[in-house]
Amino acid sequence: MVPTVAVIGAGYAGMACAVELARAGIHVTVFERSHVLGGRARVVRKDGWVIDNGQHILIGAYTELTRLLRLTGGSPRQLERLPLTLHFPGHLNLRAAPLPAPFHLALGLLLARGLDGRDRLAMLRLMRMLKRNRFRLPAELTVDGLLTTTRQTARLRDLVWVPLCLAALNTPSAEASAQIFANVLRDSLGASAAASELLIPRVDLSELFPVQAARYLATRRGKLRTGNPIAGIHPGEYGLTLDGDPSGQPWSHVVLATAPYHTVTLLRSTGQADRLAAQIEALPHEPITTLYLALGDTVKLPDAMIGLADGPAQWAFDRGRLGGPAGLLACVISASGAHENVEHDALIVAVHAQLERELGTRLPAPQWSQVIVEKRATFACRTGLMRPGIQTPVSGLWLAGDYIESDYPATLESAVRSGAACADAIKLRILPKSN
Repeated sequence: MVPTVAVIGAGYAGMACAVELARAGIHVTVFERSHVLGGRARVVRKDGWVIDNGQHILIGAYTELTRLLRLTGGSPRQLERLPLTLHFPGHLNLRAAPLPAPFHLALGLLLARGLDGRDRLAMLRLMRMLKRNRFRLPAELTVDGLLTTTRQTARLRDLVWVPLCLAALNTPSAEASAQIFANVLRDSLGASAAASELLIPRVDLSELFPVQAARYLATRRGKLRTGNPIAGIHPGEYGLTLDGDPSGQPWSHVVLATAPYHTVTLLRSTGQADRLAAQIEALPHEPITTLYLALGDTVKLPDAMIGLADGPAQWAFDRGRLGGPAGLLACVISASGAHENVEHDALIVAVHAQLERELGTRLPAPQWSQVIVEKRATFACRTGLMRPGIQTPVSGLWLAGDYIESDYPATLESAVRSGAACADAIKLRILPKSN
């Protein structure tokens, strides 16, 4: 029997796995319940507007996703590359310099507007401590604990470390793992200028990679079945059969690349993975709220991405500077908080007023607005969290997703790395037998 692989889920993890398998000449079919590719990072079409279900940014250190973008034919123009920039209008403007590490950060700190000598010394103190400890920290240490231990100033806490923690880990700093935060800092601030660059998509999140990956599969005998939900997985003598698969064939390997809460149901359907299902079900989650405000083509932000210091939103993105319609802003509220109890219309009014305060100008009323809430956008990246690996107790069944154990929090990079790791493991089992 020719080895075949089914991938359930056409998000970033599933499509990364499928691309790597197809590249190795392995027959792969991707099943996706939706007709839109991307999973929890996908395009949304509403009232004639094309937006994403949430705003994502990458950093230059996220090399696996950028490698896959090149492999599948993506253009460098699909990503806006910016030097590491923290711009809070009226409060802080810090930009890394185009120099080798560590001078890119040192010069950026020296020239930063809004920081005094105490702030600069405190930031250097934290980075030196991390480097001295080779970026290894006690497992129980939170980000707040790290900031206290290294005597960070109130300005650095409020305008640098806490916003970066929320952006990277989507977890409040009082609960967030300092070790995972240190990993992100190691590969960004602590690495080269290129590694610390911000990469902001100029196309929608479905087009950025999943759609490109689907085109790649089509040229290599891969199959993509959209609108095809899988309801269960059944191990058998000849492989794994899938409830909802019209072919009825057994599969040599199946990769579960669905969101964790869907993965739990499919694992339990096997009758052999209840403990693993319970572990994944116990993972805590955090939301992300994105507000889109169309303010007209006369409105521009000072940068493509700015920080907001006065709540409820933490970041604002100028989609007009990023390939979208002029005057369309995306405002992001990471993690849980009081905003969850605010009606959407009232939240739009509050964020509009916040933008006016922080930009110091009157803004037009929104011509159109939309609030998108991903209630379980990511796992909560807390201390002591036990994340699963790619293997399961079921022979031939694998896990992929941004929640899989890695150095990183729940990011597009961790998603594609898990998918590639599944593909590598499957190739080790299939290719020697097929040669």
